[in-house]
Order: sequence, then structure tokens, then C-alpha cells
Amino acid sequence: MPKAAGDAKLLIQSLTKAYATTPTNLKIIDLYVVFAVATALVQVVYMGIVGSFPFNSFLSGVLSCIGTAVLGVCLRIQVNKDNKEFKDLPPERAFADFVLCNLVLHLVIMNFLG
Repeated sequence: MPKAAGDAKLLIQSLTKAYATTPTNLKIIDLYVVFAVATALVQVVYMGIVGSFPFNSFLSGVLSCIGTAVLGVCLRIQVNKDNKEFKDLPPERAFADFVLCNLVLHLVIMNFLG
């Protein structure tokens, strides 16, 4: 086996072991982010196959998914107990910020639809 393949296998094994110790609430947020990105990719593939006739709708859908994923990552950073920058921020406040920012994001996207 080449050295690079062995190094990659060791890297994947160490990442798997490290992720196994991740708290459940962070894993749920990770699934949410992966779902949002996957939805954006499905929309891009659909646009590539069918076409982008209502282009504003396509842009709104993709930007909604990507914006939601970015806000989910921000929530994960704030809720993570190992992150020392947000140690004093309660998780309820971080979730309230997440909900408020999602509300503003989707109001802007609904306005962009026309």
C-alpha cells in the first residue's frame, strides 16, 4: 500500500474516533447542516437538468439552503462547550439568535422572490 493511502486511512480512523466523542446535540446540528447543503446540491442538479426558467426562484432556494447551513455552523460553534470564546453564552441565547437570523434570512429571500 502506498504511503499516502496509509496516511489517509490513519487520518480517517483518527477523525472517526474523535467524532465518536462529540456530544449528541452537535451531531444533530451537523446532520442539519449536511441536509441543508444536500438540498442545495439537489437544486443545482435539478437546475442543470431541467433549466433555470424562474431564475429568481432558483437563486432564492439555493441561497436559502446555503444561508441556513451557514447559520447552522454558527450555532454549532456557539453551542460547542470546547469553544472558549463563547463559554459565557448560554445555549438558549445561541438558539434564539439562530432562530432570529433564520427569520430575517427567509424574510429577505421571500422578498427576493418577488
